[in-house]
Amino acid sequence: MIRLEELAKSYGSHEAVKNLSLHVPAGELFGFLGPNGAGKTTTIKMIAGLLQPTSGRVLLGGHDLKREPVQAKAALGFIPDRPFLYEKLSANEFLRFIGGIYGFDGNGLESRIGELLELVELSHVRAELIESFSHGMKQRLVMAAAFVHQPKVLVVDEPMVGLDPKGARLIKKVFREYCDTGHTIFVSTHTLDVAQELCDRIGIIMNGELIACGTMDELENHAKTEGHDLEEIFLKLTSGDGFRESEES
Repeated sequence: MIRLEELAKSYGSHEAVKNLSLHVPAGELFGFLGPNGAGKTTTIKMIAGLLQPTSGRVLLGGHDLKREPVQAKAALGFIPDRPFLYEKLSANEFLRFIGGIYGFDGNGLESRIGELLELVELSHVRAELIESFSHGMKQRLVMAAAFVHQPKVLVVDEPMVGLDPKGARLIKKVFREYCDTGHTIFVSTHTLDVAQELCDRIGIIMNGELIACGTMDELENHAKTEGHDLEEIFLKLTSGDGFRESEES
């Protein structure tokens, strides 16, 4: 569902991402980790079509993002770490607007909106303005919006930021069930316990290069650690730099 082939991005002499190749198949929930400044955000923006790679290519649902941008983006749902919402709209109106962008309207869209609001437990505020929502409610509405067109691939940057434990548990449940129906989710996060609990495989990027990728067992063997602890594995592979302060992640 997601295929990156020798993907690279340079800013002048700085190589933010270096020849990154990766395949995430249908039905997989893939975690993408790395220290601040490792190239995670740059990679995600290239997958979402927000940045043009210097070289290499991105395929989404079998479509080349550069050569078939409409078909590739139709297969994609994207949730950035700082999503934008039209706060003078109600939840209903916002999802109707998103559905219209993808060419949906009529009773089918209204039915879909009802299902999604129920899924993210916002049915009771569907007619209220978004500006009255808590941060967690806004996050859940953004999740619902990303699911409107039932994308084959969902790319999510820091999905649990600002969510209370109940909201985080709900999102984990929604993500798992979506992958169980054959869809693919690509999650970038700093929350290592969430990645360990949720993801089928995990990739770790460092200085723009994918330094490890696999299941927890495979990562443990790669790092030569004892014990099934992602934090220990991550810190060992990144030389303990996992939480270095940087503007670019």
